[in-house]
Amino acid sequence: MKSREDLRRLREEAKGLVAARGAEGTKIIVGMGTCGIAAGAREVMAAILEELNKRNIQATVTQTGCIGMCEKEPLVDVQRPGEKRITYGNVKPADVPRIVTGHVLHGNIVEDLVIARFEEI
Repeated sequence: MKSREDLRRLREEAKGLVAARGAEGTKIIVGMGTCGIAAGAREVMAAILEELNKRNIQATVTQTGCIGMCEKEPLVDVQRPGEKRITYGNVKPADVPRIVTGHVLHGNIVEDLVIARFEEI
């Protein structure tokens, strides 16, 4: 960053990321325990935020700690309003566009990555 214009551009980019984290509606939860981070959860979280921002999709993106399925990390939960919460396992950044476009945007579950289904809480 070398100028005020760089700072303004960075601020505008950050606004989009913050909006993606705080929006109502669809929730996306990324497992960020040490096991998740070791398996690549940070890269998956970054890919999710980038994909949502790129497609201008509003969703709440949060993180959680270890839930005991370390061998399936990175874990990503997606819950659309009024639908079951779906847990995806062994998610790689390359899988994120399929999850965001297929499930978050169109409601089509990415079956080959699903490891659990929960009723809406």
